[in-house]
Amino acid sequence: MRAMEPPTSGSAGLPPVGSRVVVRHRLPAPDPLTGATLTDVVGTLVHVDEAVLLVRARRGEVAVPQAAVTVVKELPPAPSRRGAPHLALSVENLQRVMVGAWPAPDTEHLGDWLLRAAGGFTQRANSVMTAGDPGRPLPAAVDAVQAWYRARSLSPRLTLAGPVGFVLADDLLGAELLGRGYQPRVPTTTLTAAVATVLGTAPAGPSPGVTVTTSTTLTDEWFAAYQGYREAPAGPARAVLTGSPEQVFASAADGEGVLGVGRLGVAATWGGIAAMWVAPRARRRGVASALLAALALEARERGIRSLHLQTDTDNGAAQALYRRAGFVAHHEYVTLSGPTTPGGR
Repeated sequence: MRAMEPPTSGSAGLPPVGSRVVVRHRLPAPDPLTGATLTDVVGTLVHVDEAVLLVRARRGEVAVPQAAVTVVKELPPAPSRRGAPHLALSVENLQRVMVGAWPAPDTEHLGDWLLRAAGGFTQRANSVMTAGDPGRPLPAAVDAVQAWYRARSLSPRLTLAGPVGFVLADDLLGAELLGRGYQPRVPTTTLTAAVATVLGTAPAGPSPGVTVTTSTTLTDEWFAAYQGYREAPAGPARAVLTGSPEQVFASAADGEGVLGVGRLGVAATWGGIAAMWVAPRARRRGVASALLAALALEARERGIRSLHLQTDTDNGAAQALYRRAGFVAHHEYVTLSGPTTPGGR
């Protein structure tokens, strides 16, 4: 759980609007029954300005004066079912949680949907998170999405999530997009695990001579290794990699240089594992498992109980690695890319 001192102005340091929060604040006068001087409001943060935080709670919207706020804590979405925390969230709520672990620098809400752009760096950061209601009929919503991406000289992309093995054509939005000529890429599996489970399955360490280190700073050495295996324009990539409320970068190296990297993004009380890579010369030496264990340990030290990650369904090696570490499939999502012509029909 992330606690912050209240900002003196604006929304700096606060969770993003739309987050579930608890706001502790001073009462204008002690409670006549208990004498309490502080109280909490729990709900969704719906508005922030220099004067108030507006929280939508069960009893309605509550305006908390900024000057009275003592602590703000971000909470995970409410569980939708019983069971282990990493399995208890709905598909839509976990989609919302994952946004902050791989954040796009340019975003805009369309109803409940979140439009994201990062100069084309990664499909996840340049697609629409479509959990919830866009606030208008689906054809009009897709038209608005296309205009938004066209204004940024990007192809429109939308991500649809559902149970493992869901059929795009059976989804109303999926059918709309397929009818417009959108092309789906290979499905992606979202896997989750308890931090304790990952640490419990971790091997003793990588091969002799390999050292794993972690840092909250994105170093030039880490970024150079990352750029060595995928296209990552410096400006957009650095914005995404350093844009979470917290992030940790893990590196594995030997005497010849960097062998592998990974990243932990912390948001909404979850940890997101991403940017995992191991050099071909270092594979089958326990490097990936050591990186994963180091990031899980960093998560535990921050009070994080659950982890999520994403890997394509056709990446058998990655799927096997994460399942050995205790990860299980939570849901799948498919990213569809639209035609470049206006209108997209």
